[in-house]
Amino acid sequence: MRTPKGRSMSRVTKSPRSRSVVPRPGARPPRAAARPALVARHETTPAAPPRERRLFGTDGVRGVANVFPMTSETALALGRAVAYQCRRGDHRHRILIGKDTRLSGYMLEMAFASGVCSMGVDAMVIGPLPTPAIAFLTRDMRCDAGVVISASHNPFEDNGIKIFARDGFKLPDEQELELEAYLDDEQVGKMRPTKGNVGKAFRIEDAQGRYIVALKSVYPSELDLEGLRIVVDCANGAAYKVAPTVLRELGAHVTALGVEPDGRNINRKCGALYPEGVQAAVKRLGADVGLALDGDADRLIVVDDLGQVVDGDFLLAIGAEDMLRDGRLRHKTLVATVMSNLALDKRLRDLGGKVVRTQVGDRYVVESMRAHGYSFGGEQSGHLVYLDHATTGDGMVAALKLLAVLRRQGVRLSELRQTFKPFPQALVNVVVKEKRPVEELPEVQKLIRQVEKTLGGDGRVMVRFSGTEAKARVLVEGPEKAHVSSAAKSIADAIGRALG
Repeated sequence: MRTPKGRSMSRVTKSPRSRSVVPRPGARPPRAAARPALVARHETTPAAPPRERRLFGTDGVRGVANVFPMTSETALALGRAVAYQCRRGDHRHRILIGKDTRLSGYMLEMAFASGVCSMGVDAMVIGPLPTPAIAFLTRDMRCDAGVVISASHNPFEDNGIKIFARDGFKLPDEQELELEAYLDDEQVGKMRPTKGNVGKAFRIEDAQGRYIVALKSVYPSELDLEGLRIVVDCANGAAYKVAPTVLRELGAHVTALGVEPDGRNINRKCGALYPEGVQAAVKRLGADVGLALDGDADRLIVVDDLGQVVDGDFLLAIGAEDMLRDGRLRHKTLVATVMSNLALDKRLRDLGGKVVRTQVGDRYVVESMRAHGYSFGGEQSGHLVYLDHATTGDGMVAALKLLAVLRRQGVRLSELRQTFKPFPQALVNVVVKEKRPVEELPEVQKLIRQVEKTLGGDGRVMVRFSGTEAKARVLVEGPEKAHVSSAAKSIADAIGRALG
C-alpha cells in the first residue's frame, strides 16, 4: 500500500518581481500493495507532499545515530523494505551498500545488510566511498538498488540512509513513502526465506578503483593537470582516498587535507562547511586552486588563487557559460533552486540562455533535468549535477569540470569568477524546536511584509525549514548588503523567539 506524502512545511515569500515556490496541501489516495521495479521515474519537479512523513526527509532518513529513526532496528527494517521493493523477475537480486567514515556506520551498515539478506537478497558491501560513487556503481554493476549510510555534511554523531534506484537515481517521493508503508505491511513481514534462499553478504574489493577510473574519464583526454598546485580538503570523509588519487594521477601537485578519518572527525571544522582551512593553505602555499568536499563528497566549494571562496552559484555560472559556448547546455537552460542568487538569471539571459528553478534539494533539480532533457544544474550549497556524467551531485565531477575550463581557457580562477556578479544575499540558519507553518507566526509575518515593502521590486525574502535538520533558513536578497544582512537577522531572531 502507499501512504500519503508529507514534508516539513516551508514558505517562500517574494517581492513583486521575484518567483516563489510554496508547498501546498493535497492528498494522494492509498493504493493496493505492489512491488514495482526500483527505478526512479521521469517526472516534473514535484510539489512538496502534504503531510509530515515518519522517516524520509529531503535527502533520505537522517538523525542522531542510535536514536530513532537512526537505530539498528530501523536500518534492519528498511533493509527488508528495500529488498522487498526491488525484487523483480527471478534473478538473484543484489543491493549495494556503501557508507562514509562515521563511527556509527559500522552498526548501521551491518544492520541494513542483515535486513537485506533476511529477504533472500544479496548485500554487496563496499565500505567508505562517496555518495555519487554508490550511485555510479549501482548502475555500473547492474545492482537492483544502492544504499548509502551517511549524513552528508552533518556532524559525526548523526547518520542517515539514502537509497538509489537500480538506474543510479534517487527514489522519488512516492517510492520513499512506499518503503515507509512496507515497514508495517504484513505481507512483507511474513517473507522469511530459509535454507539456501537466505541472502549472502559480499565485500567488493575493487569498488574504489572502478570509481577512480570513471572520474578520470570525465576529464578531457587531451588535457592534464601537470604543474597545477591544488589543495583538496576531503572533510575526513568518504573521499579521503579517492579525491587525492584522481588529482595526482592526472598530474597535479596535491596538498591533501582532511584525509585522516577516525570516525569522529568527519566535517569537524573542515571540508565544504569550513573552507577556511583551504583558504589558509592556498594562501600559504601559493596554490592555484582549493577544493573543499563535504563528508560524502556530493558537494563542492572552491577557493580561488587569491584565497576567495567560490560557492555553488559561481560554479553554476561558470559551468553554464562554458557549456553554452560549445552547445552542451541542452535547451540553453540551467536548473537551479529557489535558493540560488537572482544574478544567475541575469547572467544566463545575457549569454542567451535561461534559468529554471525548483524547490530545494538536488533530487528535485535532477527530476526537473530528466523530465525536460536539461544537462546541467545544481544548488548554491555546491551540489552540482552534470547529468551526462553523473546521476546525482558529485563534488569530484564538478571539480574536474571546473579544472578543465581553467585549463582550456588558460585563465586563473580569480579572473574567471569576475564574470559573475551576485546580488547581495544573506542566509541565516536558526535552530527550531518545531516546524510550524510560517503563516502561523504573526511577528515573523509582520517583519517579512516590512522587508518586502522596503525592497520593493529589487529583491526577495524566503523562509523555509530544512528537510534534514531542525533548522529554519532565512534568505534575504536585495541591492544593499547591509540592509539584507540586518533584515535576515531580524527575521531569524523572530523565528527563534517563536520556535526556539
